Amino acid sequence: MVFFDSHKKISFYFSKIFSVLKKFGPVRVFYLLGFVLSGRFHNLKLRKFFGLRLARLKDIKSNVLVKYIAKELFLYFLVCFAFFFVVFFVNQILLLAETILKKRVPVLSVIKLIGYCLPAIIAQSAPFATLVGFLMCLGRLVSDNEVIILRASGQRYSVILKPVIIMGMLISVFSFVMNDYFLPLGTLNYNRMFKQIIVSNPAVELESQSVKRMNDATLVIGDVSKYNVSDLVLFDAADGGKQRLIVSKNTDVKKAVSPGVLMQLNMDDAFVLMLDKKNRKNFDILTSDGMTLNVFEDSIISSSGGTSPREMTSWDLYKKIKNMKKLNNSTKKQLNSYNLEYNKKFSIPFGSIFFALLAFPLALVFGRKDGQTLGLIFGIIISVLYWAATILGQMFGLRSGWNGFWMMWGPNFFIGLIGILLYLRLRKK
Repeated sequence: MVFFDSHKKISFYFSKIFSVLKKFGPVRVFYLLGFVLSGRFHNLKLRKFFGLRLARLKDIKSNVLVKYIAKELFLYFLVCFAFFFVVFFVNQILLLAETILKKRVPVLSVIKLIGYCLPAIIAQSAPFATLVGFLMCLGRLVSDNEVIILRASGQRYSVILKPVIIMGMLISVFSFVMNDYFLPLGTLNYNRMFKQIIVSNPAVELESQSVKRMNDATLVIGDVSKYNVSDLVLFDAADGGKQRLIVSKNTDVKKAVSPGVLMQLNMDDAFVLMLDKKNRKNFDILTSDGMTLNVFEDSIISSSGGTSPREMTSWDLYKKIKNMKKLNNSTKKQLNSYNLEYNKKFSIPFGSIFFALLAFPLALVFGRKDGQTLGLIFGIIISVLYWAATILGQMFGLRSGWNGFWMMWGPNFFIGLIGILLYLRLRKK
């Protein structure tokens, strides 16, 4: 009994000693020495025992490093996300201020419109925050020689790459949910609210010294004062293939009085010129002291009355594209617009993965001195170029009919290719 108690005490003390030694690393030396000696004396059981303990210690060390790097990446991502969120949020407020706030729209309606814009702002901010945040974080690790210490301790680049890829994938999934579910929901509510504002205050659509392009007509607007417009010119197509031009020196904008009518234009001293496109010599001229022109909802808000591609989820778009191809009753331009929006649903949120692939080798190659500053500069420059490439891709896809897949995914593939080439160069060193 006494022997059993003393044996238990010795085991307890040894376990305490090893728990303390484990914090300082000598236990690793002990396991390594045991592994070598057991191999020398051909004791397979002991060699297996010490080998398993060494592997477990290595895994624990790697997991600690992965958690540390992931935590640092997340903190930098949050800071950069807040920065880009504020930039896009202020930009949205300025756009609303230009078109809505100065028309004395109720404050509650403006707040709702801003709220409906938040999913789009969040979805846009996440990929750029990934690039800039990861570049700054990894640049700091390089500048503080933490990467050199990791490499000197026998760790591979995969220890750093693993949390980078995991964080990039998690951010991409989060951004995709915002882009695929909340963005269409916000767009539907935004358009509905904007329509209500226009119906209650038609002057929102009219801006001084501007050109308003509608679905089937064009308005050239002079000076606007509340509900009065001076020097209004309207170009549109009349029935029978005729081109119509309407000019008025003074126009009063009234609320709709009939369903389907967006606004009513009461024109004073109206002049109407109707031209025959087939025969330019044939034309009609009408003059009137007063004339009323109704502007219908579908001429400004929607020409089809259906749901736009931006208001659909990726699954809805997939079914819509499949149905359009099956029926074969849509133009190439319409089909490409839906295909473009479908690819955009994936390319922008999952751009975070490609940005993470680029940020990892870029920071390690160029971040040896002032890594944070260089990461910020490189990140903003690449973000601007990526944004410009995305806008150009949409323009070429919609106007020129270029393939929507390559227009949306092209910038991502290019960024991923550069990241892979830099990583291969890094491994060679």
